[in-house]
Order: sequence, then structure tokens, then C-alpha cells
Amino acid sequence: MSKLTRLTVLGSTGSIGKSTLDVVARHPEKYKIVALTAHRQDELLFEQCRRFLPRYAVLLDADAAQRLGKRISAAGLETEVLCGVAELERVATLPEVDAVMAAIVGAAGMPPTLAAAHAGKKILLANKETLVLAGHLFMDAVHRSGSALLPIDSEHNAIFQALPNAYSGDMKQSGVSKILLTASGGPFRNTPLEELKHVTPDQACAHPNWSMGRKISVDSASMMNKGLEVIEAHWLFNAAADDIQVVVHPQSVIHSMVQYVDGSVLAQLGNPDMRTPIAFALAYPERIESGVAPLDLFAIAKLDFSAPDFTRFPCLGLAYQALRAGGTVPALLNAANEVAVAAFLDHRIAFLDIPRLIETVLGKVSRAEVRVLQDVLDADAAARSAAQEWIER
Repeated sequence: MSKLTRLTVLGSTGSIGKSTLDVVARHPEKYKIVALTAHRQDELLFEQCRRFLPRYAVLLDADAAQRLGKRISAAGLETEVLCGVAELERVATLPEVDAVMAAIVGAAGMPPTLAAAHAGKKILLANKETLVLAGHLFMDAVHRSGSALLPIDSEHNAIFQALPNAYSGDMKQSGVSKILLTASGGPFRNTPLEELKHVTPDQACAHPNWSMGRKISVDSASMMNKGLEVIEAHWLFNAAADDIQVVVHPQSVIHSMVQYVDGSVLAQLGNPDMRTPIAFALAYPERIESGVAPLDLFAIAKLDFSAPDFTRFPCLGLAYQALRAGGTVPALLNAANEVAVAAFLDHRIAFLDIPRLIETVLGKVSRAEVRVLQDVLDADAAARSAAQEWIER
């Protein structure tokens, strides 16, 4: 009988967290949930606790934690309810935990994910910001502790699957010439530029292929999501900016490709469902059933590809600019984008203001080297402050 893998799911009430629990529920003999965490969705977290019986449940919101504690007690469950940022790090580093699903959206997910890396846990990485903000700190921690790192983003997971098994982190030595990162192009791929001025949050969140949270849906519509993925790919696969090419592929069937020096291109295909990369990462190097329907190539019939339009999607160009600048610039980019997207969803700025705000912040806040985590946190705070000033002005 295979060993039981004990899991902490950071962000269990989000789309990745729910998909993770769906896969786990299909294999109760393989996986045991030790801890579940959420920001403030105590009702859903209670239902998850009732089903998976974790040892711990963590909420960041104190009122939500109090409500959950009462519910847990009334139901006679043995789950211990914890509250606060420090408790996220605690459940990510528990001695009994084998693997951590890092699925908290935004900069809030970085400290517990970094803590899990230092503790040598197997990390299933769905939190972009950990690599975007603190890429070299995180990768250093992974290498020093011997932590296993498996990307969950469908694109990076596809690249991981298409790379040679003995990939050394040196593209040229491994016979790799380029990483081809696919992008759907989002809901505005063909929208006349003039009409983008009047885009609403609901329109931006209506992704044609994927079901995602509102923040990541807006990032997909602006293609900032793809820009952040370019930065992630740089750290995950030790690839230079010029060796990572974005390919617009509206069907979202090819999740990404790896081009080799001999002319070969290896691609990973599948239906657009996050349970596939989650199941791959949970079971690696084995394969398990994920609940995803097999791909019907006859129903798809054709696959289209085009180059990205940097005029239509300036956020993608800003991300490449931040990657090349290095230091704290990716952290500034991410923080400005988080503030901009929140303001757009709150109807405080227009969709086309998102790249304008980001560009202003990158021009205003000075670049610094990243030596310790505090350098990243200081840059993040400075960028958020400058972004808020821009919105208020």
C-alpha cells in the first residue's frame, strides 16, 4: 500500500483549493488533509472541515474565525480553529505535513509558501506572487532545504511535463532552445481597441475558457497574468526573458510547449481544467485519475496560434520590462497591479487605467536589490502607496 501523503491546503476556499479537495476526495487512501486555510469564508471552510476532518483550520479574519469556532464546537468536530498570518506559516511547516498546496492569491500567500520551502516540504505552487516577488529567495530556500517544487499553473505544469526528465536548469546543456508559453488572449483578444475604454468588471471576468477568481480573471483580460507567468517561468526553469515566448492560442488546449535545439517541439494538451495539473503534482512521479474528461480532438477540430499584441496588452510588455530590470521591480509591478485591479473591480478606475497606473509606479519607485524578504516587503508597500496616490489624484 502506498504511503499516505499529509497535506496543508493554503487557500482551500478558492478555485484551486476547491479543485485540490475534489482530487483528494477521489483518493482517500492516498491523501489526508491536516490543515485548511481561508481569508474569511467561514461557511465554506466549515463544510470543508466537516468533510475532510482536518486537524487545523486557519482564518485570517478574526470575526470569521470566531464564527467557525462556534460551528466546529457545535458540530462536535475535533478541528482546532486558528487565526492570523503567523498561523498560516505554522500549518505550512508542521512536522506531520508532507506537502503544501500554496493557493492563496496575492502577496499574502508569499510568507507561508516561503516558510514551507525553508521547512523542506513538497510544494505544489499555485501562488504566482511567491516567485514574482521573491524568486531568488524562494528558489534558494528550495535548493538549500531539498524541497520538491511542482508548479500548478497549467502553463508551467505543461512545461515541467515537456522538459527532459533530467533537466538540469541549464537550457543549452539540456538541449532546450525556447519555452513557448501559451495564452488564451482572454475575453478581449478581438475587441476593437476603442471599446476597451468602456469595459466593465463583469466583462473582464467573463473568461472564455477557464473558471477563475475575479482578480486572476482581470489579469487574464489584461494579459498581466501571462506577464507574471513569464517571470515565474524565468525562476522555475532558469530561462532568460528572451528564451520565453508567449504564443496566443485561443482554444486553451495546448497548455504550453518546449522547443528543442533539434527542431522538436513537445506540447502538453488537455481540457482546460485545473484538476489535471493538480493531480499530476499531487501524485508525481505517478499518475492518478483527476475527474477531468479525456480530450476529444475531433470535437476541437482545429488549433489556432498568433503572436501577442503588445499595443492591445501593454501589461505584458511591462512584465517583460520588470523581469529584465530585476531586483525589486517585479515586486513593484505586482503590487501596483494588485491595487489597480482592486480599484477597477471597485469601479474606481477604468480598465485601460490598469497599465497606466503600473507604468507610473514603475517610473516613480526606485529599484533596489533583493537580499532579504524585507527588501521585497518594503518595495511592495512603497508601490501600493504610490498606486493609491495615483488613484486618489
